[in-house]
Amino acid sequence: MTTSEEKVRGRLTEEALAASPSREASCEDRQRETPEDGVTAAVERLEVPPRPAVMRAPEVSEDCLLVRALGEGDGSAFEKVYRRFAPVAHGILLARVPPAEVEDLVQEVFLIVHRRIKSLRDPNAFPGWLATIARNRAVDFHRRAPRTEELKEEDAPQEPEERETQGILTAIRALPEAYREPLVLRLVEGLSGPEIADRTGLTAGSVRVNLHRGMQRLKEELRRRGIHG
Repeated sequence: MTTSEEKVRGRLTEEALAASPSREASCEDRQRETPEDGVTAAVERLEVPPRPAVMRAPEVSEDCLLVRALGEGDGSAFEKVYRRFAPVAHGILLARVPPAEVEDLVQEVFLIVHRRIKSLRDPNAFPGWLATIARNRAVDFHRRAPRTEELKEEDAPQEPEERETQGILTAIRALPEAYREPLVLRLVEGLSGPEIADRTGLTAGSVRVNLHRGMQRLKEELRRRGIHG
């Protein structure tokens, strides 16, 4: 072996020894480990199974309880349901039929509710179910009533304030159907947007949008008719 080869081999040996830790150093490192380090490492190695999800019973609304009681024949429940939802039926009908016809039709709506309540499988669907019954009663009214009845009622002599109120209702009825119902429920029945959604089965978002757009269209219609609402 030449002298140059011996020098190269010597350098490689020195680099290898410098790169690998000595056994003594390894022992010293193990001696410096604390008991806490060992516990932490052991804990980290544990595979903790995920905790099972806690199943919560769904909350039952007061309306749902009332409807269930109504389906079981509770007379006091019917009175409470009527007080809570009669304004909704009244508003839906007022947006579609002459005011003089509304009260009788509201009574018809709740007679149907009383007869068919046992057929309603999901009490949570009651608001939308009742609203549909009210809309259908309005459709039935127009099928059997002469078209001239509403015109005669609006042409009847009235006090100035009554005439203005009737003019606003007439302007609302001239709007697209999507705006008429929420506007009457808000402006006449005094329900808030969330209350309208809760008691008709509509989404809060659609009620909010239709109220906003409907108010804009109503103002335009009132200006066109020369009425300041």
